[in-house]
Amino acid sequence: MTVVDTDRIDMADISDERTLDMMFEWLEPVPEGFKVEIVEGNVYRSPQRDTHWRIILSIIRQLLPRYQEDRLLSDVRIDFPGLLNGFASDVAALATGAAKTADGRWRHQDIEFVAEVISRSTAANDYGSKKATYALAGVPVYLIVDPYTGTWHLHTLPKEDEYRSVLSLDFGTPVDVTSTVVGLVLATDAFPRD
Repeated sequence: MTVVDTDRIDMADISDERTLDMMFEWLEPVPEGFKVEIVEGNVYRSPQRDTHWRIILSIIRQLLPRYQEDRLLSDVRIDFPGLLNGFASDVAALATGAAKTADGRWRHQDIEFVAEVISRSTAANDYGSKKATYALAGVPVYLIVDPYTGTWHLHTLPKEDEYRSVLSLDFGTPVDVTSTVVGLVLATDAFPRD
């Protein structure tokens, strides 16, 4: 006589694989003044600081001549390639004609520019795994702004999971992206430092 354990069979059919939607749902509600991102399956919740926001706002204002207001995002979830990457970039600029998917989200394929302003708690992501993911996603221009060191780092020419061109200079030196799809110069002399 053969005994079949139906509970084990039923359990084997249930997947315990996490999805970004499930993880973000578990994290609700997010406290006001915080942003939440999932980077390679790890959850990061960081507070928004004045310095951080002033730099973000400066970048957005400078992008307005090139991008319509509804094509500029800040802290909006966008899913990226790789294992469980749901980023809320500090600034993201979308191409003309970008449209939301059926589930109401923007597509990473439509991003032309991303800027991340460094926070101490998440700096390793911005300089590391997020940079590699942005390159893999083909984001043409990735700007890291570091108020702790007073420097900015421009990454262009993505290939696979890295950027082939990197330029790092101090606040006060303009970020010239006229030769990229962005096509303008960003002033950095008013960026505050931490």
